[in-house]
Amino acid sequence: MSKMKTIHSFSEQATELLILSTSLDPKDVFKLFSVCNICNLVKNFYSLDFSEQEKIQLDYELQHYELDVVKAPDFQNLSTLAELCQKLTETGKSNIYPLIDRLIRLVLTLPVTTATTERAFSAIKIIKTRLRNKMEDEFLADCMIVYIEKEIASKFTSEMIIDDFSSMKHRRANNLKFETHV
Repeated sequence: MSKMKTIHSFSEQATELLILSTSLDPKDVFKLFSVCNICNLVKNFYSLDFSEQEKIQLDYELQHYELDVVKAPDFQNLSTLAELCQKLTETGKSNIYPLIDRLIRLVLTLPVTTATTERAFSAIKIIKTRLRNKMEDEFLADCMIVYIEKEIASKFTSEMIIDDFSSMKHRRANNLKFETHV
């Protein structure tokens, strides 16, 4: 297996899961909150954890939650999903928004590869700065892989990466020669 493929083992599904999960993140006064993304998160990753009726109900629950919790002063200074989950329980809002509470708990308990969800949120915040908000998802995913899996990435030397790219170019050239002779 190629050294670079090890880094790219962070699947597209895991990246999509992280990106959609950030819609629940309370950082910066719920700046990334999105009813649509949260519904897609449930549809794409937690469909077995919610009935069809609950998926429909979740959309309405999220709209009310956005007006109630997202704008509530008690929830403005939260920075992690764990803090949000705790605050929902403390204020009794976990009983008012049981589907959202369930989803937050599911997201918090699902580690993605070796990185926890909280660590991944932190990585997204560091990588996706204001200057990079326009970056393509694939490039963001590549940056996240290197950041989250920095222990693995630190083992690669510049020479190893150059050799890997060099061999890829050589293989492509051989494939092109083969195709033109056939």
